[in-house]
Amino acid sequence: MISNGVRGDRIVTSATNDLAARVARLEDIEAIQKLKYRYFRAIDTADIAILHEVFADDVTVDYEGGTYRWIVSGRTELVEALANSFHARAVAQHTGHHPEIEILSPTEATGIWYLTDIFYNFHTKLSTIGSALYRDTYRKIDGDWKISCTTYTRIYEQSEVIVTEPNIIFSRLALTGRQPLPVGS
Repeated sequence: MISNGVRGDRIVTSATNDLAARVARLEDIEAIQKLKYRYFRAIDTADIAILHEVFADDVTVDYEGGTYRWIVSGRTELVEALANSFHARAVAQHTGHHPEIEILSPTEATGIWYLTDIFYNFHTKLSTIGSALYRDTYRKIDGDWKISCTTYTRIYEQSEVIVTEPNIIFSRLALTGRQPLPVGS
């Protein structure tokens, strides 16, 4: 079949290739969303194995809060720091929502996430409630998306000294987290 000098099979091939590229892009976006969701679940449950899976070896982190700036480089260093932060004397809830994922190439992407978090650290007697905007860079390595750079800047942060511990009747971190390091370590 010939239409305007273009063979019909070329049109079908072009449309099929375009559809395949669009589907691959959507699959990549879904994979990146699942990656970030696994990250939030892993920190709130101290799942160290998952934390090792979600980050690239050369990951960089820059988290800026109202009273802190936390910068770490390298997966080993980051996972160790997270394991010590989300310990058995803490309760954490991190939710990431409203993702804005941009696929830059078959192996590179960026994302913006809205964070809402609650963190009780009974060891240091501090609680934090707030929100932030994550800005991430992702890299596909051996077919899997990894977080290669993650930053956030707080939208707001409320920090309180815990005078009386709330009546927490169950905490996953109490079961799965490490014992906290001595204060000041």
